[in-house]
Formats: sequence, C-alpha cells, structure tokens
Amino acid sequence: MKLRSPKTSPRPGTQTVAQLRELQRTALGAIRFPLTRSGRMQSRWTDGRQMKDLVGQFIKPNERLTSIERLEIYNKQYWYRLLDVMWDDYPGLRAILGLAKFEKLRIVYLDRYPSKSYTLRNLGNRLVEFIDEKPELVAPQVEICRDMARFEWAQVLAFDSEARAPFTVDDLLGKDPAKLRVSLQPYLSLLKLDYPLDDFVLAVKKRDRALRGEASNAIDADRPTERAAKVRLPKPQQVFLSVHRHHGDLYYKRLEPVAFAILTNLRDGATIAEACERALEQVESEPQIGWPEQIRKWFSEWMELGWICKRPTGRAND
Repeated sequence: MKLRSPKTSPRPGTQTVAQLRELQRTALGAIRFPLTRSGRMQSRWTDGRQMKDLVGQFIKPNERLTSIERLEIYNKQYWYRLLDVMWDDYPGLRAILGLAKFEKLRIVYLDRYPSKSYTLRNLGNRLVEFIDEKPELVAPQVEICRDMARFEWAQVLAFDSEARAPFTVDDLLGKDPAKLRVSLQPYLSLLKLDYPLDDFVLAVKKRDRALRGEASNAIDADRPTERAAKVRLPKPQQVFLSVHRHHGDLYYKRLEPVAFAILTNLRDGATIAEACERALEQVESEPQIGWPEQIRKWFSEWMELGWICKRPTGRAND
C-alpha cells in the first residue's frame, strides 16, 4: 500500500504533519473496518461516503487492481487473522454459544476493542469486560460465558507468560514463616468458577477429536457437524482451579478451598504464616487435626510444580 507523497496529495498546498497523521488514522481505520457478511470490504465509510472515493485519496490503482481492491487485501488479512486467533483461543466459548452467536460476538468485540499490541496473544484480554458491557450478545448464558472467558484467557496467560526462578527448599532454610513472603509464577492463574468448566472443556476437546476422526475417514458420507455432537452445558457447581504450565504443557488442576485460599493470600502479599492462618479462617469447614500435615503436602507439591517463586525486588508488600 503506497501513500501519496505531500507533493502529489489531492489537498491543495503542502501537507502538514497533522494532515499526515489524519491520513494515517484514516488508512488504519479503513483496514480495521469490519467486513461485510460476505467477507468483502464495506462499500461506504462511517460518514456515508463511498469507500472507493475515500480510499482513492491515498492509494493508487495499478494495471490489475483498483484502489479499493488493493486495500481490500489488507482489510481481509487483518480480519481473517484476528478472527482465526479468537477461534483458536476460545473453543469453550464457541461450544457454549454455537457458531452463529460466537461469530457475532467476536466481530463486535474486535470492532470495539481492536488489536493494539505487538502480539496477538493479548487479543482477548478485554473479553470478560466486553461480556459485562454487552451481555445481550451471550444471553441467556451470561454467567457461564463470563466464567469461560476468564478460564480461556487464563490458558493464554499460562501458555505465554513469564516464568521466574522457582523457590527451593534451600531458600526456606533458616527463614521465619511469619516474616517470609513469596510470590506465585506469572503464568499461574487462580480461578473461582461457578461452573465445572474443566470437565466441559475436556468433553469439547474429546468431541472435536472424534469429529476430526470421522471427517478424515468419511468418503461419501456427509461431514459431521458440531450441531450433531453438541456437548451438554454443565450445571452450576463452584470449583476452584489453577491454570498453569509444566515443562511447556498446559494444565488445569482443581484445588481444595483451603489450598486455593492459601495460594490467593500468598499472591496478595501475605507471609506464609499469615496465608495459612487466614485461609483456615476464610474457609468455612470443620477443624481438622491434620491441617498442618496437609498444608505441608500442598507446599511440597506446589514447589515441585514450580508455582512458588521469590518476590521481585522492591515488592515486599504488594
């Protein structure tokens, strides 16, 4: 895509820096403009002008393509890439909503919150917020869709977030648990959900593998559809999940309420002793004589998984 130089600009006189910025914003806006339902570039701009007239101001035609046909290539590439990322990152949300509602959701979302990051990893970082803004797009499954968006965003974070040097047993030697603060790995998310979405997502993945297998073996038979193999939505059930990675693979693990509370308190800056004491107060459960031994087992497991790490320098209390 070639922008006209100031000397050949259709505007009279020399083009100013402000005019160049305006032109750049217009070009970017045209590339980001949603496609039609048939996957083509829109015929009119936001103010009602013909899109071909707008585009003709800053892109020249060539011997094969008109100005708008040239820009349409970039318009399609932009949208197809973003839509593909949303498709790959949110299979659970897609399974809940169905293809038609999911298609509308991701288009309206990407129009409201276009990509502003150098990496497409951040594309869904405002999806939970968007569902709260536009609940009608996911109604009547608002609550489960919100939980699923949180769960699937946590998987993105688990896959791609920073890993810090894990805390070791040697780091604990000679330390007072009443004063020692630790941190949790940036890739670890702790989720309190109102639906057992871990089981639901596993069922969706099993369904998808079966569909791919049937499709690859089918010759004359009709291609299987998601409608024919719809996974039943789960009933409400409160679950506590950790979402993390281990040796490069993604995992999610259910946690006991007390374990979840301890980890949450550690994440929020409590000392090890404070985290355990508060957790036992926060979770309504009958006193158990074996809590100290159980907590030691949890800490041993968390350290083996590498979840616990040193707090960054200068962050003693945050």
